[in-house]
Amino acid sequence: MSESKKNPETKYIFVTGGVLSSLGKGITSSSVATLLKHSGFNVGILKIDPYINVDPGTMSPFEHGEVFVTYDGAETDLDIGHYERFLDTNFSSKHNFTTGQVYLSVIERERRGGYLGKTIQVIPHIVDEIKHRVRLAGEGKEFLVVELGGTVGDIEGLPFLEAMREMKHELGLERVISVHVTLIPLIKAAGELKTKPTQHSVQELRRIGITPQIIIARSEKPLPKELKKKLSLGCDVDYDSVIVAEDAPTIYQVPLNFMKEDILTPIARRFNMPKIEPKMEEWNRLVKQILAPKDEVTIAFVGKYLSLKESYKSLIEALTHAGANLDTKVNIKWCDSEEIESSGVEPLRYVDGILVPGGFGERGVKGKMEAIRFARENKIPFLGICLGMQLAMIEFARNVLGIAEANSMEFDPQTPEPIIYLIEDFIDQQGNKQVRTHTSPMGGTMRLGEYECELKEGSQTKAAYQGKSLIKERHRHRYEANPKYRERIEQAGLIVSGESEGLIEALELVDHPWFIGVQFHPEFTSRLQNPNPVILTFIQKSLELKKVDRDS
Repeated sequence: MSESKKNPETKYIFVTGGVLSSLGKGITSSSVATLLKHSGFNVGILKIDPYINVDPGTMSPFEHGEVFVTYDGAETDLDIGHYERFLDTNFSSKHNFTTGQVYLSVIERERRGGYLGKTIQVIPHIVDEIKHRVRLAGEGKEFLVVELGGTVGDIEGLPFLEAMREMKHELGLERVISVHVTLIPLIKAAGELKTKPTQHSVQELRRIGITPQIIIARSEKPLPKELKKKLSLGCDVDYDSVIVAEDAPTIYQVPLNFMKEDILTPIARRFNMPKIEPKMEEWNRLVKQILAPKDEVTIAFVGKYLSLKESYKSLIEALTHAGANLDTKVNIKWCDSEEIESSGVEPLRYVDGILVPGGFGERGVKGKMEAIRFARENKIPFLGICLGMQLAMIEFARNVLGIAEANSMEFDPQTPEPIIYLIEDFIDQQGNKQVRTHTSPMGGTMRLGEYECELKEGSQTKAAYQGKSLIKERHRHRYEANPKYRERIEQAGLIVSGESEGLIEALELVDHPWFIGVQFHPEFTSRLQNPNPVILTFIQKSLELKKVDRDS
């Protein structure tokens, strides 16, 4: 490999948003990065969050949606999940940072005397720290796509915009470009698309010294040529740099739509590069199988955060990945676990598989265990993730082993039958100080990030992972299955099919078509072009058993 390839001069694509949030900056960033990766480039991606929290780890799922965990244990924004799913690449803690992290590092350095007694100011010290972190994320990459959260005009975002402006001057126009995502609202009463909000948003950017080179125009319907020309003139961008981003039936179609809009032509021109040509044939095939699948299955999704489905973003996408690769539509039947508690399991009677995801706290737990019992007794394919696996073990202990007081210390710290207990208890009892844990800001010990898991020979879990003996999956939890009960549950037919450092990682029923619980979060490693094996096999078994039932 040439020296220039080893140490490329990174080109930076900054993605900002205007008018309002939730326009799809994350999908835009992921799509641009995907097209560049499929063109043969080494591409990195970075999310900057302007909020003051150090990370989203302590934020409610109702406040912020899902917390995505990277392989190195960072609790990050859910957009990092989009990046990994689109690019089929593992990113790390350096690919997401917040205002809180920036100020914390600057203040800590000041306390150590790192600034030699100088007065600490937003410019240059905070901005310099931002630029340092951006460059760190871009090391060794030919391109770095940088997404700035929030909208132009947010007070919290101003230092990041200043960092963008300064990098443009320091590196030059052939290494830094600005992409602005903005809304073209449809006024239904008049039947008109309006460009004025976009013009004002771009004017705000230009006021602080940033002129976008590319406009991503989010719209409910196609933009007429006259409107594109108006945007081009009003925002001072080339006509072919106004990229229309209509609402798409699946987010994975967006890179293909950007290709049709020829977004890579202005990118190549701005960077003074030859024509960029991505190879998207496999991606296109998978998108077609999402939009027009041959088969379909219905999966009961038994959760308690159903009012904000963003809480389960990675898992929903993982089901989409599995379906795309099996040419199968996965219909999610949302089942509120509290409603199952009060009204019974009737919603589960006509599904092809039952999924119980992770979660924290006691609310809705009884309903989840009723769903698990229904899957176990009626031979319905089942997948339990994290809390879902723990509840499968508790349900089995209560209803098969007859341990009436079987419980988790999460729900009853004084339970006489702690089927599930704190990780600290495991370390104390086993004397195993090698178990890698993190202490959360709220004082609890958690297993975060990637751990190795040994799979049992001859198990369905190992078969799902194509016969691999050793796998790596990600964790986010503080309670563990208690090995004290292992011998009793295994004798009764619930075997341990995966373990890590002496900890129980996976369970499965021996007399069931497909009943598996895993302590880790397999959804965090699922990608469109590389679906997670255990989720893929869960959907596959649900489809196979559906066909058997239909034909019998």
